[in-house]
Amino acid sequence: TTDPHDSRSTRYSSDLAKGFDVPIIHVNADDAEATIAAIRLAMAYRQRFRQDVVVDLVGYRRWGHNEQDEPAYTQPALYRRIAAHPTVRQVYAEALAAQGIVDPGEGDELLKAVEERIKADHDDLKRELEAAVAPTGGRPPLALKDRTLPSVDTTVPEVVLADLNDRLLEVPEGFTIHPKLARQLERRRETLGEEGGIDWGQAEALAFATMLREGIPVRLAGQDSERGTFSHRHLVFHDAETGEKHTPMKYLPESRASFEVFNSPLSEYAALGFEYGYAVAAQEALVLWEAQFGDFVNGAQVMLDQFIASGFSKWGQVSRLTLLLPHGYEGNGPEHSSAREERFLQLAAQGNIRIANCTTPAQYFHLLRRQALGPKPRPLVVFTPKGLLRLRQATSRLADLTSGAFTPVLDDPLIAAAQSHASVGRLLLCSGRVYYDIIGHPAYGETRGLAVARLEQLYPFPVPAYAALLRLYPNLNEVVWVQEEPQNMGPWRSIRHRLEESLPDGVRLIYTGRPWRASPSEGYPTAHMREQDRFVREALGAGS
Repeated sequence: TTDPHDSRSTRYSSDLAKGFDVPIIHVNADDAEATIAAIRLAMAYRQRFRQDVVVDLVGYRRWGHNEQDEPAYTQPALYRRIAAHPTVRQVYAEALAAQGIVDPGEGDELLKAVEERIKADHDDLKRELEAAVAPTGGRPPLALKDRTLPSVDTTVPEVVLADLNDRLLEVPEGFTIHPKLARQLERRRETLGEEGGIDWGQAEALAFATMLREGIPVRLAGQDSERGTFSHRHLVFHDAETGEKHTPMKYLPESRASFEVFNSPLSEYAALGFEYGYAVAAQEALVLWEAQFGDFVNGAQVMLDQFIASGFSKWGQVSRLTLLLPHGYEGNGPEHSSAREERFLQLAAQGNIRIANCTTPAQYFHLLRRQALGPKPRPLVVFTPKGLLRLRQATSRLADLTSGAFTPVLDDPLIAAAQSHASVGRLLLCSGRVYYDIIGHPAYGETRGLAVARLEQLYPFPVPAYAALLRLYPNLNEVVWVQEEPQNMGPWRSIRHRLEESLPDGVRLIYTGRPWRASPSEGYPTAHMREQDRFVREALGAGS
């Protein structure tokens, strides 16, 4: 119903493929056999050369957008010609009759037989669906509504992790690691010792390696994901002299599954759409897609809304697709700070997805393994850090990986160690990297009667774990939710009711963070630091 020159700038809709040297096959949709031949040629090309190919099916819509549309309103001349034009079936039937393959009129008999078979199948399906409806006459409840997450053992023996760690640092004889990277990698040997220091990149690599050892395929794609946008991952080594590549993960002797890592184009809509399809088709695999910055997932919003969040409800599709979205306010401006937690929480319902914001590498390690091993596949959204990737306070020990599990709510470690919960009247609850801003603030050491806990799993909200946390503090006066996102963004508006539900009588719930804003963050580092300091002081009760 729109003229071609209004809908695109080229003669053919397929012309975009010319920019990528992709072969294009134009075929007349009225020629049924030519259309089949074009598809067969395209499939053979892809199978032989492992490259993309485009089939441009040149045809028309007899009914406009749908059977109820009236395209003649805007295309009267065109649709007079279409109305007088025989259908593809009629054109093909006449061609077959002219060749003596079918008798004149036999095509109509074949059409009638096919229509009757389709109607019979449709009637059978209706009867099956009616028989499956619950006795009450309502729709059977979706299994999706079960939001409980089965317990999964995600620990790995120390001897296994130590061996995998050594294997991941091996390179072929004569392979030259860049001197700066060599020092980073050498530290990964030391971090398994008593002093610890396992960072995010190392914990992730160990998680991947253990999955391969257990027969779980792993696939990671994203902009610069081989190295990691923030130079923290280094799954692929590059010889400093020759540029030759080496991926240690592909040479683990005990690996029983495939490992793939790709630097995908900075086209979130296309890349995430492909990975979602891959994850649905290969449900035994852990498929991960990483945004260069979490903000960039905005470009894939259609995939999130139409498929990832609602795929099970609409089509019964489940997957283990895992989104890694770097998130956190470091003063880098509004396009490099927020992965829009609020949007994912708005899409979360009936246990359709899982959303986490980890604060330690060990939590990330156990979360990835739970995602791969759990019996109930669901998409997982992880708000991964940027500034915490090398922060000493945000590291883990080997014992944290060989024991424990992903914990949806973390108590204040100092209060827990001292068993001094009764002395606390003010509990700060936060999620993500802002935790380190709070405990690293100069005013933190001057506070008394205060504890800082972390909400690591945002959805499904861990109601029992949160209630158990509150029960540890018998003398609470107030719970303060602290977030660095503006008040109309971040988790606050989605989880406030959950925070209030478990509060003991007389305990107040207070919000502390940025006020309502149209933009996610400040555009200048100085303004960011000033605002970050303001609300952290407010949360600590330290004044201005």
